[in-house]
Amino acid sequence: MLYIQRKKVIKPVTLLLIIVLLNYSPSFGQDLNQSDHDSKPYYFGITLGFNIARFQTEHHARFLQYDTVQVAEPLNSGGFSLGLNATARLSGRFEGRFNPMLIFTERNIFYKLKYPDPLDGTEVTKKVESVIFSFPFQVKFNSDRIGNFRVYMLGGVKADIDLAANARARRAEDLVKLEKTDYGVELGVGFNFYFPSFIFSPEIKLSNGLRNIHSRDETLKYSNVLDKIQSRMIVFSIHLEG
Repeated sequence: MLYIQRKKVIKPVTLLLIIVLLNYSPSFGQDLNQSDHDSKPYYFGITLGFNIARFQTEHHARFLQYDTVQVAEPLNSGGFSLGLNATARLSGRFEGRFNPMLIFTERNIFYKLKYPDPLDGTEVTKKVESVIFSFPFQVKFNSDRIGNFRVYMLGGVKADIDLAANARARRAEDLVKLEKTDYGVELGVGFNFYFPSFIFSPEIKLSNGLRNIHSRDETLKYSNVLDKIQSRMIVFSIHLEG
């Protein structure tokens, strides 16, 4: 289901990005769009994003003592996100941004078993689907504006709530169990393209969870070989701001 939804969202977002960049010509001689924008104390926008997510895992200290699972490795997978953003000006170059997001993603783990499982065989990929409410607060550092173009860097913190955690617990025989909440840090860079009626801002950021979100279960063969699980995500976003 997530795969189908991702294709429906990613294609329009990619097309929008191509159209805007092809039609945008940052000329030093062109009219200055939204010349009063830097005097606004705050402004709002919407966010569309695509993410590449994975787990950062550590094997349990007794991993070598288990004879069922020989390999347990995290894999990269994709997802998409939708959100809102509110930005407040702190000074001439610094801004604070609150960017709540609804993130649809999955993190996969590849297992290689010593003895074939009746259903899975010897090589198994377990998909852990998540629907995450993310609440990031970031501080942006803006460069000088060059015509209708600007670069910015950002850093901040986030808090996440996984809405699928309870549903996942009911299917624990097939999946590792995760805690419902997480927190972490974010770091990124973005670009502002000023148009007459809006600001188009493509952005890339690293979003790393700091908490061990693994709810380890000694009775589950796909869970007991792992100790620590942390979230890792690269997020490509498009902000449309006013």
